[in-house]
Amino acid sequence: MTESFIGARIGRFEDRALLTGQGQYLDDIHMAGMLEMAFVRSPHPHALIRGIDAGKALALPGVHAVYSHADLAAVLTADRIPQDKGGAKFPDTTWPVVLPKDETCFVGEPVAAVVAESRYIAEDAAALVEVDYEPLQPAADCRDAAAPGAPKVHLEAKDNIVAEIRADYGDCTAAFAAADHVFAISLKQHRGAAHSIEGRGIIASYSAVGDEMTVWASVQTPHKLRNGLMELFGVDESGVRVIVPDVGGAFGGKNVIYPEDVMVAVAARLLERPVKWVEDRREHFLAAVQERDQYWDLEIACDGEGRIQGVRGKIIHDQGAYTMMGLHTPHNSAIAVPGPYVVPNYRIDVVVTETNKVGCVPIRGAGYPEACFAMERLLDEIARGLDLDRAEVRRRNLIPADQMPYEHPMKTREGTPTIYDTGDFPACQVQALETADYAGFATRQARARSEGRYLGIGVSNMVKVTGRGPFESGVVRVGRSGRVSIYTGAMEMGQGTKTSLAQICAEHLGVPPGEITVVAGDTGAVLHGIGGYGSRQTVTGGSSVHLAAIEVRDKALKVAAHTLEVSERDLELKDGEARVKGAPELSMSLADIAKALSGAKGYSLPKEVTPWLQSCVNFRPPDVTYANAAHVVEVEVDIGTGGVRILRYVMANDSGRLINPTLAEGQLVGGTVHGIGNTLFEWMGYDENAQPVTTTLADYLLPTAAEVPNFEIIHVEHPSTLNPLGVKGIGEAGTVPVAGAVISAIEHALEPFGVRIAEAPISPGRLIELIAAGKQGS
Repeated sequence: MTESFIGARIGRFEDRALLTGQGQYLDDIHMAGMLEMAFVRSPHPHALIRGIDAGKALALPGVHAVYSHADLAAVLTADRIPQDKGGAKFPDTTWPVVLPKDETCFVGEPVAAVVAESRYIAEDAAALVEVDYEPLQPAADCRDAAAPGAPKVHLEAKDNIVAEIRADYGDCTAAFAAADHVFAISLKQHRGAAHSIEGRGIIASYSAVGDEMTVWASVQTPHKLRNGLMELFGVDESGVRVIVPDVGGAFGGKNVIYPEDVMVAVAARLLERPVKWVEDRREHFLAAVQERDQYWDLEIACDGEGRIQGVRGKIIHDQGAYTMMGLHTPHNSAIAVPGPYVVPNYRIDVVVTETNKVGCVPIRGAGYPEACFAMERLLDEIARGLDLDRAEVRRRNLIPADQMPYEHPMKTREGTPTIYDTGDFPACQVQALETADYAGFATRQARARSEGRYLGIGVSNMVKVTGRGPFESGVVRVGRSGRVSIYTGAMEMGQGTKTSLAQICAEHLGVPPGEITVVAGDTGAVLHGIGGYGSRQTVTGGSSVHLAAIEVRDKALKVAAHTLEVSERDLELKDGEARVKGAPELSMSLADIAKALSGAKGYSLPKEVTPWLQSCVNFRPPDVTYANAAHVVEVEVDIGTGGVRILRYVMANDSGRLINPTLAEGQLVGGTVHGIGNTLFEWMGYDENAQPVTTTLADYLLPTAAEVPNFEIIHVEHPSTLNPLGVKGIGEAGTVPVAGAVISAIEHALEPFGVRIAEAPISPGRLIELIAAGKQGS
């Protein structure tokens, strides 16, 4: 083939339907006889449920049912959402209930479900359900909740400690004793939510004939939802099918099985009518998962030249009321601190504590942004303490390129070696600094200061694990029509997954990518799959499609060679045909090859060829691979308002071989904007009684086009050695280093006032406080 589709800047095939209003999101689906659901949610962070009276609600015309915990036993095998996790199990009290029996543990927890002819009626009826609550003392602050004798999040629990984690290697005690310098910091990293444009949503339809349920859901992991519903209803894979329509963003918030998902399925089964629920924005604030609330106490030891000798410290992590997805966020936070730097000795202790707030799970970055922020703050502390340039401190500590692949002393979450397979971390930083004109910044800053303006520049480096297994499915099939189709467990959520998979497949089959159909997010199309999270899909799903397409190509060439009586080496696939090179009139179409392999009469086949022109591959990566990046950001701070304006943003990013640079840039821009939101805008507030105080987008701010700069992206490609495509993940790469770079830049701008920033996000009001404190201290 003369044309290569891998690496080409092809526009997303998904976009035309979306931009012309032809997309179909969950709430666009309407079915005959469909009912709608609303929820009665707890107004208390912690309370006993003494009784539920649904009489007035049931009397409202149009109401079909009101369900509470008492109704679950008739339908479900358990009243808690299954732990899709082998090995050690968490105590039952930490795992989310479908509906609580006698104790509710956070504001917004579903207590009862109302099904009616419309959402309007269901909401009115929900307001009529009378719940007799006995409020209890909540655990609001994870630091207090970890203390002996603190109010318990769950009355039946022994205490509020979910787990204690230690991540360590080397000898920190000796390293700190021998170090020339030791610096200490304390940090707070606050809660944020996913806030995709489209909220959660689900429709379930049950047929008693065949005992089959079909579910449409806006989720990241359809097979996970199917597996959970299978377990709860006691059926096998044929009993539940999950289909994902167009998804308006997810970012981790749709990677969880929620009580609402189960209750919609329960109602559909009991009523034998389709049932829909779509999350509104207030419900997202109250009941959709969030990430973090962490308090860090850290020390870093270094020699006289600023080279790191060791890092040690402690994290207190707020898990919320329920453990929705294991310990991924606190564990990642602990092990990811060294990142791209040489850290010879290390010890972090993590206390994972429950509070009476909504559960915390991985949102875009999954603990890596928190760890990166902590490390970059420590490096700035070295620079300040030793009066060194901040970029130079980083250069002295980055892992040299000649040490790649680099086996890090840190073990992964699974206890396996951490091996950075490829990359050149110092070169990434150099490219970012040169593009941002870091060397000329002092002149720009001095000029601005003379005009009464305050500019600062910040640098941050990161490494992010990508391509987690255990596998992903990829089926490549050529039908009797000659059309090529891909079926996969990978998910399309706005990243361009369908486009990139089509490009990979087209590379081998000689068919334009736009003519390939990609079916993703349908458990009826592929029996097993993992889905979209953790920057994994191109590594796993892309490799599966790549290998499957090669197998289909080889089979097609074998059949055509046999039929045309030529050597396979003399053939090429192009424009839907297997042609003899130099003699295109001698050809056999993919349609004819597919017909021959599907049993059509009149074709002669090689004896060793199996039926059907298709291949299914479930690629299992031998290990994760690591993306890396260097970000440089220049900001201006208005000392009168505390406003921060990003003047320039440069990133050098290495995500291995790029399938489509345009899609890669979209992911980097989106991820970086997400990181800017986490750094400057998004604050999910709770008061001292664990009551949420930010429940609208007027209170919880998101970055808009006016706040987002143009991004200068430098692609650095060091192909991974751990998958056949050489790719690394990119979906979270932009998010991870943002807070470290932006906060450093703000602090640099405010050096004249002695401002020190130990938190993220940082608001204008908080900056005004820090500036005022600096003025008073000077």
